[in-house]
Amino acid sequence: MSEAKRLAGEKAIEFIEDGMIVGVGTGSTVAYFIDALARIKHRIAGAVSSSDQSSERLRGHGIEVIDLNNAGTLSLYVDGADECDPNRNLIKGGGAALTREKIIAEASEKFVCIIDPAKRVEVLGKFPLPVEVIPMARSLVARAIVAGTGGQPVWRESVVTDNGNWILDVHGLAIRDPVAMENSLNQIPGVVSVGLFARRPADLVIVGGQPPVIL
Repeated sequence: MSEAKRLAGEKAIEFIEDGMIVGVGTGSTVAYFIDALARIKHRIAGAVSSSDQSSERLRGHGIEVIDLNNAGTLSLYVDGADECDPNRNLIKGGGAALTREKIIAEASEKFVCIIDPAKRVEVLGKFPLPVEVIPMARSLVARAIVAGTGGQPVWRESVVTDNGNWILDVHGLAIRDPVAMENSLNQIPGVVSVGLFARRPADLVIVGGQPPVIL
């Protein structure tokens, strides 16, 4: 699937316009996008990054990383996903960067998601749903998730997010109303962010292949 990821990442370069500050996500597919972005770095003003990992890769290519507070509204955000349904709703957070990814998506006029074909599903939930939580609320949130969804939350031990929080991965879900579940989980005290991108889904999805397909 690495070739499909590379093709998706490189296709996203077509959405870059001169002088842009580009929102950049996190993950293996995004790494290909960053490498492609480096080849046209003279055309952009810089990037807003969703993770320390991506920031390091961007700086390694000589691309300036700009704080979102100083960048304002972004024209474009490019990121991957762990799952994508036919309505371009996503599960994200396998790399534990979901909160910053969600913030940048909200700040962007266009969200382009880049995936390999294996990430396409009819119903979200086969990939465990990541939920970022305040550490002291882990057990409280887990109980509320079980009661509210019937899913089984598993603490992703030894993982600490860039924000200093923990991740619960919720197994056993079939998410047929992603917006409703996103809104419901967001109401649990102690939840920082939910890895459902449904209230603000992707605007376009690029599926890597020969040739790439745009949904």
